[in-house]
Amino acid sequence: MKHPVIAMALIFVAVLVACKSKEETTKPTATKEELIKRGEYLVQISGCNDCHSPKKPGPNGPELVPELMLSGYSQDMPIPQGDKNVLAAGFSVFAPDLTAATGPWGTSFSANITPDTATGIGGWTEEQFKKSLTKGKFKGQDGGRQLLPPMPWFNYAKMADEDVKAIFSYLKSIKPVNNAVRFPIKPGQQ
Repeated sequence: MKHPVIAMALIFVAVLVACKSKEETTKPTATKEELIKRGEYLVQISGCNDCHSPKKPGPNGPELVPELMLSGYSQDMPIPQGDKNVLAAGFSVFAPDLTAATGPWGTSFSANITPDTATGIGGWTEEQFKKSLTKGKFKGQDGGRQLLPPMPWFNYAKMADEDVKAIFSYLKSIKPVNNAVRFPIKPGQQ
């Protein structure tokens, strides 16, 4: 008689533990506003503005140009010329507003990550964005080239899906800026 009672007690405990584990792992779905707010936070702490937002000189160094936020290297700016001595020594050079960099890979220009359909990520799917951010694929295309330095995509390789979704949601919510960023320049062609 003791064994059936013990068996029932063990089954009851196992069911309770299973229910509790399921309850702990099930997260409530964030509202669209919460997702966008989380994405804005992640964009700020991840340093996206450092390279993707044009800047102007200010009293404390470069300041973001709010109306161009996250629009990448300005199509109206001249192509930066790296200091040949610095490059020959193996160093890299950034444009004054940090939206372009020249190094052993050539010259790369930060992308427009606003929701502009023609020149930004407005026509991208979330999957393309994830592939670009976490796998370093240009425009999230499997057959595309790797993203060039200084884009630190490898730092985001293990980013949680919900964080990628939040960043993408935020970027899709900001003001689109029409800015066709230049293609990279191969080494020796600068």
